[in-house]
Amino acid sequence: MKTLSVCVIAAVAAVLAACGSSQSDTEPYTAVASAVPVRITTVTLTAPAPAPAPQSAGTETAPSVADTATGATMPAVVCMNLQAAQDLIQTTGVFYSRSEDATGRGRSQVVDRNWVVVAQRPEPGTPIGEGDAVLSVVKVGEPTDCY
Repeated sequence: MKTLSVCVIAAVAAVLAACGSSQSDTEPYTAVASAVPVRITTVTLTAPAPAPAPQSAGTETAPSVADTATGATMPAVVCMNLQAAQDLIQTTGVFYSRSEDATGRGRSQVVDRNWVVVAQRPEPGTPIGEGDAVLSVVKVGEPTDCY
């Protein structure tokens, strides 16, 4: 636990007004310095809760924190254009999905509407979190089982 002390100077307007008032030219700030109220506030910062211990090998994996927090499940998006598939995934509450060129040529999907989803990971109905959805795509007009 850490404690952070913050000094807050109150009545800044009053200080500025007092500085502008004419007292003597030799000691214009003497009265102001003694009249400035100071409030000290203590703020306590706490560390986040520790991460859960990893599960041992051979046990079933529980959904990630993101999965249970959003309650999102992967929809069926095969044979949709990439933009429509991404839009549908976003309606579940997951806003980051990934796409990859299904031909293996590593082409970037610059205009999402020009690509068709030919495979998806994970399967429809599987809980997903941010970045879990991976869509394999080909360009519109390339051979696919979707037409």
